Amino acid sequence: MTHYTDIDYSRARMSRDPRFDGVFFVGVTSTGIFCRPVCPARLPAEKNVRYFEHASHALREGFRPCLRCRPDSAPNSYAWLGVQTTVRRAERLLSAIPPQPVAKIASRLGISNRYLNKLVNTHFGVSPKTYQTMQKVLFAKQLLQQSVLPVDEVAHSCGFENARALQRAVKQYCKVTPASLRRAQGHAGQTPALTLFLPYRPPYHWRQVRTFLQQRAVAGTESVSDNSYWRCLGDEDGSGYVMARHHPDRHGFAVTVSVDNLQFTHKIIASLSRVLDLHADPRVIRDTLIAAGIPEALITEGLRLPGCWSAFEAGCRAILGQQVSVKAAVNQVANLTRELGEATSLGTAFPCAESVAESELSFLKMPGARKQALRDFARYCTVNADINVKDVLALKGIGPWTVSYLQMRGFSEPDIYLEGDLIVRKIAAQHLLNPEKAHPWRSYLTMQLWQLA
Repeated sequence: MTHYTDIDYSRARMSRDPRFDGVFFVGVTSTGIFCRPVCPARLPAEKNVRYFEHASHALREGFRPCLRCRPDSAPNSYAWLGVQTTVRRAERLLSAIPPQPVAKIASRLGISNRYLNKLVNTHFGVSPKTYQTMQKVLFAKQLLQQSVLPVDEVAHSCGFENARALQRAVKQYCKVTPASLRRAQGHAGQTPALTLFLPYRPPYHWRQVRTFLQQRAVAGTESVSDNSYWRCLGDEDGSGYVMARHHPDRHGFAVTVSVDNLQFTHKIIASLSRVLDLHADPRVIRDTLIAAGIPEALITEGLRLPGCWSAFEAGCRAILGQQVSVKAAVNQVANLTRELGEATSLGTAFPCAESVAESELSFLKMPGARKQALRDFARYCTVNADINVKDVLALKGIGPWTVSYLQMRGFSEPDIYLEGDLIVRKIAAQHLLNPEKAHPWRSYLTMQLWQLA
């Protein structure tokens, strides 16, 4: 792992280096505000600055988020991922909106409430319940400033019981009211719409992401153009669509979300961010790829790990892609979606686990054992909210490559090396590689080898 010092943070702050956006936050003691390192405001003196690796740390210390650079909109940081998998899973579950009871999250993680509380306090400086409230507030601030949704609908989308609960929480952590946030953006009286801007840390190799997604897109479900990504959403995502347009000059994507149920908004944005891999730190990843043996001249600057919309979809794609070409696998995924997907006025959403589990899959031209493996996987997913890769590996017809692909693209695990992949083995043999030196970013090594092919 790369560990940054206050000197690194100071240099990044002074230069407003966008590669550090989301890696740390700057608290200004003279104003009580915390900012992103790319904030356009006048730079404060170093003696008046404190550095935080997570927004929750700044909020805990009483700093309020800047209304100009919007710390709630910064890319997430992987700075703390090297500790343990449980912390990463806990952060993901606690960040979900609408929130789940803390006791249920502890149960899903297989740990006690007491141990979960210790983990979260150690790594984020607050209790699990407080962390959930902070995430709701930061997302609400994002919606209030970047969309024109009515305050009541913002409260509903962020998991608050009502607008009054939202107002109390925003005043506590942001030191302002929802109405003042909305007035500052001049949105009053406009037609409700949900448009957001999601930034990334440059460089970002959009052509690599675009080509990867284009080659695997299913017509009617996904569409990838020169500068955009579109996806049809079914009932499991609120029913509607999401569109992301790339703005390289602004280092991010302008996103439009149109769904019937706004409570799915946070889930949709999280899935989209994972599909486009908006939270990677390309500077750190590049260094580890070079350390692993990839010649510097061959490095794909701004390499990303394009994800699947869901872990279930990634598992289906992995099973259907066993021992066949990418094109043949996509054709099978298209057949599956056409026959079992949820038809909407906009297109066809990827099928749910129940539909696949109950189907004979007679329309798929593939060995019967593979069909059974797909059904068994779907049945497993219908009764398990969390996919345990050990359980999936125990299913007949599912091997290490399939499970690793599921982890890499379904969960966006950053440290999966697909050593059993034919292309990975072939390209790796051409270089003196030491994959262990790419830890904990071996998924990006896999993507780099695919890219070199």
